[in-house]
Amino acid sequence: MREILRTEKTIPFMKYRFVTMIVSALLMLASIVSLAVNQLNWGLDFTGGTVIEVGYDQPANLSQIRQAMDANGYGDAVVQNFGTQEDVLIRLEPREGVKAEELGNQILSLLRESADGQVDMRRIEFVGPNVGDELTEQGGLAMLTALICILAYVAFRFEWRLALGAVGALAHDVIITLGLFSVLGLEFDLTVLAALLAVIGYSINDTVVVCDRIRENFRKYRKGDSEEIINISLTDTMSRTLITSLTTILVLLALFFLGGQLIHGFATALLFGVLIGTYSSIYVASSGALMLGVSREDLMPPPVEKEGEDLDPMP
Repeated sequence: MREILRTEKTIPFMKYRFVTMIVSALLMLASIVSLAVNQLNWGLDFTGGTVIEVGYDQPANLSQIRQAMDANGYGDAVVQNFGTQEDVLIRLEPREGVKAEELGNQILSLLRESADGQVDMRRIEFVGPNVGDELTEQGGLAMLTALICILAYVAFRFEWRLALGAVGALAHDVIITLGLFSVLGLEFDLTVLAALLAVIGYSINDTVVVCDRIRENFRKYRKGDSEEIINISLTDTMSRTLITSLTTILVLLALFFLGGQLIHGFATALLFGVLIGTYSSIYVASSGALMLGVSREDLMPPPVEKEGEDLDPMP
């Protein structure tokens, strides 16, 4: 091991850890409150029901469509534009005894009567509520299993304080991303769930890189307290973090603006998740490990006993 002799400047990340922890705590609290009050705008995959997409030959009047739906007993319908002003998406709750095709024909006839121009049917999708309940349960179990496996791996590979910091960062990312969808009322479907799992993978990859550098620098430098070593480690990995994040964000921006409405939620979750995941790898995982008291002694390799070392010497 050697003393700290660095010519490059070390960025004092941990100097601002208390401010960032307060900001993270406020964001998580706001997200939890929004999830409790507003909940999530569950997509058809989770709630069950019928989705009908229709196309107009001119910009659709959403207010007129809603009034027509309400007047004919479809007051629970959610009507919104889908990509362009000419495309309309209508979501309906499950109706017993009515098939999706029949319901779609009824809605199409209703819209043609109330519209001034031509209305064409684009697609009809139906998912039963039992399937939706099953997907909700399985999706939650998949996310919980991922967090538990990551906790076990990082604890075995590095140290339990770093493992708790890493899992805390992942929970932080997931809760705040869910809070974003709750506050904005964005639809939460299977593609968004897949994006959340991808965010977990992206965030843990960043966190493992940081943890590995922290362990390496604790063994490399003789002097310096835990805060200084963590600052050095974060500075060392900063260029890699920025390059990875920026290249990923460029791809996600293309998906967000050019990918179309079907993957808009997926791109939104990933784009926000990459940003919040990069932040949490620096300020949540590392700050958490520092607050738990990680030190050089915790990350030093165990001493290796040589063969015959414990035997009594010969007289």
